[in-house]
Amino acid sequence: MTRRTIVAMPGDGIGKVVLNETIRILNSAGFEADYVEGDIGWEFWCKEGNPLPKRTVELLKKHKIGLFGAITSKPKDDAANELAPALQNKGLVYSSPIVGLRQYFNLDICIRPCKTYKGNPLNFIRRGKGGAIEEPIVDVVIFRQNTEGLYGGVEWSNPDNIVYAALTSHPKFVKNFGSVPREDLSISTRIFTRTGTTRILMAAFEYAKKNGYKSVTLCEKPNVIRETSGMMFKLAQEIQKKKFPEIELWNTNIDAQMMWLTKNPENYGVIVAGNMFGDIVSDGFAGLIGGLGFACSAQMSDEGIAVFEPTHGSAPKYAGYSVSIVNPIAMVESACMMLEYLEEKETAARIRKAVAEVIEEGKVQTYDMMKMTGSADVLANGAASTQQMADVIIEKLKTKYSNNPDYEYEKNS
Repeated sequence: MTRRTIVAMPGDGIGKVVLNETIRILNSAGFEADYVEGDIGWEFWCKEGNPLPKRTVELLKKHKIGLFGAITSKPKDDAANELAPALQNKGLVYSSPIVGLRQYFNLDICIRPCKTYKGNPLNFIRRGKGGAIEEPIVDVVIFRQNTEGLYGGVEWSNPDNIVYAALTSHPKFVKNFGSVPREDLSISTRIFTRTGTTRILMAAFEYAKKNGYKSVTLCEKPNVIRETSGMMFKLAQEIQKKKFPEIELWNTNIDAQMMWLTKNPENYGVIVAGNMFGDIVSDGFAGLIGGLGFACSAQMSDEGIAVFEPTHGSAPKYAGYSVSIVNPIAMVESACMMLEYLEEKETAARIRKAVAEVIEEGKVQTYDMMKMTGSADVLANGAASTQQMADVIIEKLKTKYSNNPDYEYEKNS
């Protein structure tokens, strides 16, 4: 294996501990890398007025690969109030640093797998025929357009003359909002480009073909959001017909999809959506495999820069505990996605097998897996700490999936 340099961006709250424990697991699995820490998050907003310092951008520009923990975001006024006194009243406005990274490096392709781990007590179950309990296997990979849509940041409150004049040129704005005082208006845009939409659709179809999925589901709302969702659906039809006729194209509305994912989640394979709907549907499917403690993601550009992160937040209420209680598996899975991206597929497979065995055995479980409410006393009631969960995964790696001559990497796994 070639030794690499990875930009480790722990961020806020629990991001710091889950990233540290994941790096321990990567080291134990034999992944050779140097880690340089990138400053990002709430701490740097408060003391510097910038949650994404330029030095971190330069680190990622240089080394290309990032592992990201989690960030804290707060409403506009709260963010302003927490700035250092010398920085207040200078017109600084907080914006999400992870969204900033996506925009700066055009990390437009976001991949969020949601796959069942056998034996996970949090797996979705339902009643089948005759009242039998069924546990469908979920194997869904969501492709989310990561830089456009509602997360594009093109927004106004009390729009200026130029913006307001543009809005009033649309008859539906005049009919529905023409009598609303301008100072009472807040507007967020949903902008799709043909280039960005084509890239995420192509990525979804190519992944489906490479990995043997029979269908790609477009999850949008073209019957109502006719321009943006409509363009995406039309492009999906063209791409499927011209380039991937062997893969079925399914079209579902986001609201209906949220109903169907608990009726028949095993029917879905690859799902593709715009930014907001991709975020929503990926959290929905994550709930079927155990929640955000198991939800990982990768985001990448066409210029070789990629960042890997769990989809959960920073959970600041847990960050101050003397012993961390949070589940590190989402971060571990995100690191496995990084390994696959770097063509270290054997190492990723070994880590995943170790994680799978720990989950199936059920001897060591974090508080969420034991269906406890998160609090400082869960450890006294039998829940594993973050470090203990990492320890048992490392022990599996050392005893079964590292030096065991009978273990063979499943190249098609």
